Amino acid sequence: MICSENPVNLPEECKLFDGNNMNPASELISLTPQKEFFIGIDSDGCVFDTMEIKQKECFCPNFIKHFHLQQASRYARETWEFVNLYSQTRGCNRFHAVIRAHELMAKRKEIQVRGILLTELSALKEWVSKETRLGNPALEKYALEVNDPVIRQVLEWSRAVNKSIAEMVFGIRPFPMVVEALRKMAGKADLMVVSQTPLEALSREWKENQIEGFLRLIAGQEYGTKTEHIRDAAVGKYPREKILMIGDAPGDLKAATSNGVLFYPVNPGHEEASWELFYREALERFFDGSYQGDYQDALIAKFKTYLPENPSWESIA
Repeated sequence: MICSENPVNLPEECKLFDGNNMNPASELISLTPQKEFFIGIDSDGCVFDTMEIKQKECFCPNFIKHFHLQQASRYARETWEFVNLYSQTRGCNRFHAVIRAHELMAKRKEIQVRGILLTELSALKEWVSKETRLGNPALEKYALEVNDPVIRQVLEWSRAVNKSIAEMVFGIRPFPMVVEALRKMAGKADLMVVSQTPLEALSREWKENQIEGFLRLIAGQEYGTKTEHIRDAAVGKYPREKILMIGDAPGDLKAATSNGVLFYPVNPGHEEASWELFYREALERFFDGSYQGDYQDALIAKFKTYLPENPSWESIA
């Protein structure tokens, strides 16, 4: 069900930040508790069924175009989808995905026998090694500083991806049971989007579905890593056993464990069942203190079985 009006009556100081009034890191640090609990929620693939359309229709075609992979489009697509949808790197930042996809393609016999020259990405690797706010604003600034052709190429690709998403991705509702779960969460917890998607797209998608009123803040890639989001917004402000991260990717689990907080998995391909379980059982366990331990461990163990680390083509003789 999509709410037709602001779904929760938050006091004025709890209203959604729009990312324009403060430095992103300051927004996270200055967030003060209003409720007993804190819940961070990933967006793409977790709240919204947007992973497939964004990766297959927006990211990948522009990846093939801007990195000149037309001759190997079949293998470039297979590699890109493995990195971003069907492996342990699902949901990673787009710039890390470019590097990982190139590393995997460099090993592929199909690429080698065709004599395809892949883009040399040392300049991008240097940037991601020292920058945590991996979004277009930071890359645009860096491009002006270094005047590197590969950095400009990556920036052009990233801008094209954003343009494609703005044109292609709309009218996508949350998974079933998400709105009901948000309403139930918001009664006792401060809620924040924790994502590596650009803030503009996140804000547009949550506002389009009229569910942004549940949130205290939307943190996108401009705010740093997911680990930094949780650390700056919640750790030290709430007891760690009262902080929960909800996500569909190993990076979400890492953000939780790195901060010593709890994690609830939305299993890829089984999102509806995951949200129903959360709404009917797991959320109450989080609130009453019985989630941590064997219950959480069993959910995480099952979650880890869904996404392989290595691609299937590496096992083919």
